[in-house]
Amino acid sequence: MKKTINILLAGVGGQGTILASDVIANVGLAAGYQAKQAEVHGMSQRGGSVTSFVRWGEVVYSPLVGAGEVDILLAFEKAEALRNLNQLRPGALALVNLEAIEPVTVTSGGQTYPDDAQLRIAFAQITPDVVYIDGPGIAAKLGNPKVINVVLLGAMSALLEKQDWDGLEVSAETWLQAITERVPPKFVELNRQAFLAGRQAVLSPA
Repeated sequence: MKKTINILLAGVGGQGTILASDVIANVGLAAGYQAKQAEVHGMSQRGGSVTSFVRWGEVVYSPLVGAGEVDILLAFEKAEALRNLNQLRPGALALVNLEAIEPVTVTSGGQTYPDDAQLRIAFAQITPDVVYIDGPGIAAKLGNPKVINVVLLGAMSALLEKQDWDGLEVSAETWLQAITERVPPKFVELNRQAFLAGRQAVLSPA
């Protein structure tokens, strides 16, 4: 594995980015790497922007990542994906959830929300390795929109398997164990299904 893998999670309050960040950090530790997690920023209780950094590596001294140094972007919302585009290094891996949560500046008519074409054009200028996933649609089939974050974790686990990360090996079982440790027992099976559905969306897209 390269010396460090820098991961950025970006979304809005209420999307489960904090749980996802915790799971990713714990997966790194369980896989035998050092892992550090930055404090989550933003107005997470008010639907505002939320970002979190997680770093995996043989030795990780700090959880902080500079602009243009992110290897993997896990974007929970389309506008937040664009907002954090400058954080990516050229050729980074990006996983973008196709969900739109319009802020007050848009709903009040003051601004326009970016469309999918703008999103794809902007990302194409930075990296060819972008995967778009219909998290809301997958979660709806499972009957619970709150598992979108775990759907995205499943998709991320599958993407890492498909990418060459210099020997990085993290099994699906390691991810599932980390998720199981972070959710209430009565929701373990639902989250297992969400994780596997996210993997399926990447490994065998329709």
